[in-house]
Amino acid sequence: MPAAGSDTVVPLTLKEKVRRLPDRPGVYLMKDRIGRIIYVGKAKALKRRVSSYFQPSRAFALHPKIRALVEMIADFDAIEVKSEPEAILLEGKLIKQWKPRYNTDFTDDKHFLLVRVDPREELPRFRLVRLRKDDHSRYFGPFAHSGPLRRTLAQMRRKFGILLGDASPRHLPDGSWQLYDDVRGEIYGFPASVTSADYRERVDRACAFLEGKSHEWLESLRAEMHAAAGRREFEKAAGLRDIVLALEKTLEKTRHFERTDPTALSASEPALASLRQALALPSAPGAIECFDISHISGTFVVASMVRFADGKPDRDSYRRFRIKGFIGNDDYRAMEEVVGRRYRRLRGEGRAFPDLLVIDGGRGQVAAALKAFAALGLDPPPIVGLAKREETIVFPDDRPPLEIPRDHPGLRLLQRLRDEAHRFANTYNADLRSRRIRESLLDDLAGLGPVRRAALMGRFGSIGRLRGATIAEISEVAGFGPKLASQLHSFLAGTRAPAVKTP
Repeated sequence: MPAAGSDTVVPLTLKEKVRRLPDRPGVYLMKDRIGRIIYVGKAKALKRRVSSYFQPSRAFALHPKIRALVEMIADFDAIEVKSEPEAILLEGKLIKQWKPRYNTDFTDDKHFLLVRVDPREELPRFRLVRLRKDDHSRYFGPFAHSGPLRRTLAQMRRKFGILLGDASPRHLPDGSWQLYDDVRGEIYGFPASVTSADYRERVDRACAFLEGKSHEWLESLRAEMHAAAGRREFEKAAGLRDIVLALEKTLEKTRHFERTDPTALSASEPALASLRQALALPSAPGAIECFDISHISGTFVVASMVRFADGKPDRDSYRRFRIKGFIGNDDYRAMEEVVGRRYRRLRGEGRAFPDLLVIDGGRGQVAAALKAFAALGLDPPPIVGLAKREETIVFPDDRPPLEIPRDHPGLRLLQRLRDEAHRFANTYNADLRSRRIRESLLDDLAGLGPVRRAALMGRFGSIGRLRGATIAEISEVAGFGPKLASQLHSFLAGTRAPAVKTP
């Protein structure tokens, strides 16, 4: 590839690909000439970040390591996500999966931090852990920003009077607990002695805050910050600003929130009842299905359908779809196709439709779903759309969009459903892309046709196993002799292999 800084450093096809990128958060994967992923990065705005690699005016100012990376880039993929924290989490996952040579972060297989609360303890504490276990604890996270998370927990100790992992409470003769000494009691603003029942009320309020339900504290801190700045108390205002920023980062959605609290089973009942009331449904929606469309700049267009039964994920009923009816990027047509395929099949199998159908999107996506039912001559179940930005609920008829409080149990249930559909669709998208990257690697070796490629995959099962094979093992595959096996072995090792001549 030409040296960085020359007029031909970026092929025209790459320039066009960069122009098509969205100014949205995401992750990009840089690849070399044989399709290997050599770097994975995250971006607040994909187009701006990726284009910065290919600006000739910046080439000679780059760090030598980055300059060497740029010289090796022959192609890239980009994955759009819905938030910066989600991009951080996906970046870490892909680095662990591919282990690119130019990445140094995440290679030690560290996990993002979680907050663990064990309800079986008499005084549940808020501990930081990196692994989620099936131990009946409540887990919050993962959180993409460890520093702000630690500062948030420190502030939560003051705000809610909770115990962190380093606490050593003392059991008193009257059955109550002394959480800390009198000095810290004055600092935290809570009584040092407390009963187990009173302390659990503090834990419930703190857990609600981590779930994003209690934003009043943030609003009061912002007001206090502005008031301090108005009084020209800039040092105090700066301190409050840092607290607000830490809390905001901690509470940002990562779309990886999961809860294993055993009491969550009964908690779904009020959520279903409130959802019924908000949507004017004839009964509580015991079965809910949700659809989401996922693609990367119009390629690898896929869809997901997730199902909740009695407010809980019914993972055995999840379904994923590849778009078959057209090529390109059209969310409406894609939604119409997969909704039609799903309910045509249910009709053919004589199975019941869900009590509620949720579409990830606005009126256009909802209209596309209705069009699918009309084409099949079917009466649809109740349908709503959940518009992404304002989290408003849209209806298929002339009712205006519904805005309900963010802490509404019904809305929270819809959000969990939508986020699960999004996660499932993104996972399928990533699987297809990974499979294509593995399959396309062998396309670059001239003379290696589909029959031989199929024979290789039938023998080794994956590119990873094929890379680890010896020349003698490759020679055992039908259609391969020592010479061809040697050339393929060199090619996979990263050296430039000559074209393969058919014997």
